[in-house]
Amino acid sequence: MRWSVSLVAEGDREIELEEVVELADAVAGHDGVATGMGTWSYGAQILITADNSETAVEMAMAIFTEAVERAGLPSWPIVSVETVGDEEEMDWYEDIPPGRGLGEEEPG
Repeated sequence: MRWSVSLVAEGDREIELEEVVELADAVAGHDGVATGMGTWSYGAQILITADNSETAVEMAMAIFTEAVERAGLPSWPIVSVETVGDEEEMDWYEDIPPGRGLGEEEPG
């Protein structure tokens, strides 16, 4: 199963655009994106294939830690980790009423 794992580390100074770009480059090989410009935190969303959420988090934390080091960012504590599995995301879309999805016409 594929998992989207979002991680955020928080610290003691503002993150610059160049640092977020470096982090984005470092997670790109894992279908990742990075955030944090202008905030006192940086983060990434990484796609992981794993049997369960716990394993996905472990794998993502290792990737994130390595990416932070490669990007030259400070090693701040991770303050937030969230996972969403493919099946959970599909369930969310199923809850959208007809006519409210992307590209659908409003019912009549």
